[in-house]
Amino acid sequence: MAVALLALFMAMGGSAYALVVTSGSIKNNTIRSQDVRNGGLVGKDVRANGLGGRAIKESTLGPVPSSFVTSGSAHFAVLNAGGQGVRGRGTTSTARTGEGRYQVIFDADVRGCAYYATIGGPTAAAPPDNGQITVSGLGSNVNGVDVRTTGANGNDANKPFHLLVLC
Repeated sequence: MAVALLALFMAMGGSAYALVVTSGSIKNNTIRSQDVRNGGLVGKDVRANGLGGRAIKESTLGPVPSSFVTSGSAHFAVLNAGGQGVRGRGTTSTARTGEGRYQVIFDADVRGCAYYATIGGPTAAAPPDNGQITVSGLGSNVNGVDVRTTGANGNDANKPFHLLVLC
């Protein structure tokens, strides 16, 4: 009768057995990545310098917000007086559209960026003659910058220049 009552009590009340795993019961190097739920580990769970470069999938990393080199200086162009791009980064095309008028097209929208330009030679030769340079966003293309150069007398003149776009 006692066994029957115990069985009835267990059936009505239910029973549970909990397995508690603590860090003390896990041997070193026995946990594999498939043993951890997605997102189950956070930075404080990993010892300093515990993850090497091979443990991080670089394609999942985004740009560092405050990094100047990540995107800010990713756009620049150096053009000769004829409008040909001598060197640059993020540049898709360059052209001289008229006397002292140039267009530089980049691989991204640069409308909200700052443009800095200076008349300067594209090589290690002597600097070009005096002149002035002005820049603005290109009205017909959000990826473009309009550049105008003038000679010392203020007339339109073809001049080599350096253009930096900071976003």
